[in-house]
Amino acid sequence: MLYNKKKIIKIVETTFDVIYLSTVFILAFVFSFSALPNSFRFYFGILAFILGFGDSFHLIPRIAAMWDSKKDYEKYMGVGKMITSVTMTIFYAGLWFLGLHYYELSLTLTTVIVTMLVILRIVLCIMPQNKWTSTTPYNWAILRNIPFFLLGAFVTVLFTYGGIHKPSGLAFLGLTVFVSFAFYLPVVLYAHKNPKIGMLMLPKSCAYVAIILMGFSLI
Repeated sequence: MLYNKKKIIKIVETTFDVIYLSTVFILAFVFSFSALPNSFRFYFGILAFILGFGDSFHLIPRIAAMWDSKKDYEKYMGVGKMITSVTMTIFYAGLWFLGLHYYELSLTLTTVIVTMLVILRIVLCIMPQNKWTSTTPYNWAILRNIPFFLLGAFVTVLFTYGGIHKPSGLAFLGLTVFVSFAFYLPVVLYAHKNPKIGMLMLPKSCAYVAIILMGFSLI
């Protein structure tokens, strides 16, 4: 019974991950080939590529580890998590700058703060103290995510404010970013105690797809 339950979980998670990555890459290609160069939709397509590219480094080794117990994938998953952490930071940084141009806002001081948060987050992610290939110390898991959550807060406020003053297909993007971080927060805080909380990463991924889909409203 336990074996069947674990197998069902593996099938569900693997299916979800494959569909998620396929959807992101398909959307990225659609954006790239259906958009004019230097258009907002084109740049949204680049963000979709960054999202899918980064998540691949984490999800593909994870899928392999679930189905191949004879090989140790811990190192690959650890390095993949680090790469994903960096690319997700770049993804949200890209959303910030795209939002500034789309809503025609000039937030110089805030942009400096956002840029500093991006740099700090990336530096913290690549520090050896994270021990990505073994067990990450809890304090470092918290530390590297502080600038990430602040970055997410800035992006949420930007698109929420912009959506109010310039209604468009991106009107709910701020809310979607908020939802993605709301699912991610319990994982950061409690997944080390209860691994099942890591399942919240699934609806978090759905939020990412929703963000990308909103890019169809751009021209």
